[in-house]
Amino acid sequence: MIRRLMDSLDSVLLGKHESVEMLVMALLADGHVLIEDVPGTGKTTLAKALAVAIGADFARIQFTPDLLPADVTGGAVYRANTGDFEIRKGPVFTQVLLADEINRASPRTQSALLEAMEERQVSLEGEAHRLPELFFVLATENPVEFHGVFPLPEAQMDRFLVRLSIGYPTLDTELQILHEHREGTPLQRLSAVTSVQEILAAREDVRKIHVDEALERYAVRLVQATRSDAGVRLAASPRAGLNLVKMARASAYVAGRDFVNPDDIQKVFYPVMEHRVFAKESVPGASHAILSGILSQTSIPR
Repeated sequence: MIRRLMDSLDSVLLGKHESVEMLVMALLADGHVLIEDVPGTGKTTLAKALAVAIGADFARIQFTPDLLPADVTGGAVYRANTGDFEIRKGPVFTQVLLADEINRASPRTQSALLEAMEERQVSLEGEAHRLPELFFVLATENPVEFHGVFPLPEAQMDRFLVRLSIGYPTLDTELQILHEHREGTPLQRLSAVTSVQEILAAREDVRKIHVDEALERYAVRLVQATRSDAGVRLAASPRAGLNLVKMARASAYVAGRDFVNPDDIQKVFYPVMEHRVFAKESVPGASHAILSGILSQTSIPR
């Protein structure tokens, strides 16, 4: 089932198997994904393709500076014919939610997603409303140096299980993209290859993947090393360690194993950690360089 799903997404986002694999692993680990990249690299297409491939309900919110929190969560609407207020649920009540260009909206609107992402519920007029059992947020953001963007606060960045960057295609891949779009887009030819219930069942299997105590200590040492590095302004929280292990389990599951090995932790290390660790120097790649040093200096359990 996982192979069918990844093959289906690979047919839409050509030449980016690593990004597709990380996206599927995040879905299986029951987390949310943030994709930061320049416009036109396939971020929106990937989100739509995922919803189609798993047969899930899909909603898209285009974040703009004038978007209000109620436009995301919904709220009470007055009915003049009855004189009563009626709760109208917003687009967040779906299974796969695309928060497109999330950093173009104000921090107040961005925070409207916090409760939904963390607690899987939305409070409307003092009453909590549960979200669907499968609730997956795929948010896209423009690079911070773009005009008209509000950088995501650290608290919201921490809500995302992984952050990905798709990047530009190679010359051969871009030629293939042109050929694939001659008679419509690959997304139009896509159909469901699995179901929401199968994904939920796979999530239960992922939770049962064995993680040796030595590997748990390894993950914790990696997280704690960010707190003692002199170049770090904001270190990783305990949530980082939890997510590192969750993604490692998903990596083992995708590889067909019922146990986690050190390679699984190293494979997911950068996507899980890089958006949680902030360097004192605000230069591109500073956080990656710090994490690279931590990864190379931390002893691997044998």
